[in-house]
Amino acid sequence: MDRPLTYMDGETLMNTVLPPIRFVISQLLPQGLHVLAGAPKVGKSWLALWLCLQVAKGELAWEFPTTQGDVLYLCLEDSYARIQRRLLDVTDEAPENLFFATMSEKLRNGLEQQIERFLSTHQDTVLVVIDTFQRIRTGSNDANPYASDYRDLGILKELADKHQIAILLIHHLRKMNDDDPMNMISGTTGISGATDTNFVLRKDKRSANTATLYCTGRDIEYRELSLEFDGIDRIWKLREDSVEQPTQVQDELVFFLSEFLNQRKCFTGTATELAEELDKFADERYKPNVLMKKLLRCQQELLELGITLSTRRTHDRRELTLRVGCVDNDGKTDTGPVPDLSSQPSQLSQENSAANPAKRIAAEKNERQSE
Repeated sequence: MDRPLTYMDGETLMNTVLPPIRFVISQLLPQGLHVLAGAPKVGKSWLALWLCLQVAKGELAWEFPTTQGDVLYLCLEDSYARIQRRLLDVTDEAPENLFFATMSEKLRNGLEQQIERFLSTHQDTVLVVIDTFQRIRTGSNDANPYASDYRDLGILKELADKHQIAILLIHHLRKMNDDDPMNMISGTTGISGATDTNFVLRKDKRSANTATLYCTGRDIEYRELSLEFDGIDRIWKLREDSVEQPTQVQDELVFFLSEFLNQRKCFTGTATELAEELDKFADERYKPNVLMKKLLRCQQELLELGITLSTRRTHDRRELTLRVGCVDNDGKTDTGPVPDLSSQPSQLSQENSAANPAKRIAAEKNERQSE
């Protein structure tokens, strides 16, 4: 298939308002494809079930806020009777927006379509857990195991990006120890390379009730969570986090913009013009290029205040618009930023469609140059 390359120049990309990365579990689980690996019977499924419950209820996962939504848990190594017993152990009330399935088709043999149909009838879905990854794979005669791993994960990555959800795969570890826990994930490096985030749950001793959850990914800070399994509540409880939680300090620019837009409601102009307007509120003047960078980096904070940011290029200048709009619980707005462009661009999930903002922006630029 002769498909043209989709691209965007640096100047356009630098000044395009893209959707901020949305997290299902703040600081831990963003939208995209993820792997949670551990040795057999280490407690991966107990952890996965609890995380599903917390997201479905919109409650804290340890100290991390969650985005409440529908959750699908494919428990492909369990029966409904076993799932019921686990639910009775870990919760007093199971939410109606947490769904379980014990059987499914396999990858490239109907699973993608099954998940698509579920998502079409449960449009508030934010998380799909597949326990285990091996259960959905078909036998492969591929002479290149790396290519096989990467291709299988690419299908799920595309699905996650398309629907802006998180897909969490439960997987196993190799028997051979390694100083780097991520190197113990079973399979080739194609697995850890194709995913957005990797988690490894590892006990120091097989008989211990303590373990470390190693977390690394493209959109999260590396951290190690020291956990202890409560044998009564059947929950992994947090003992210590290697990353100290920062004190949330609002950027002064966000404060100034909030004050400014309380009076104006809407602003359209260049970064230079906005800097001049903010002179009335700030002690020192922002340089236009610095101001634009800070605006793009503070999008999430602005959205939480109901402020949306958009940009457009005219014949002679680049304009930005700040508007006080309506923001829903998912951070989406009625005057929101560029839609459908993944916040985590990946060759695994690129789609060549007319709705692709990169193509639209490039087309607009070509049109301007031809005028």
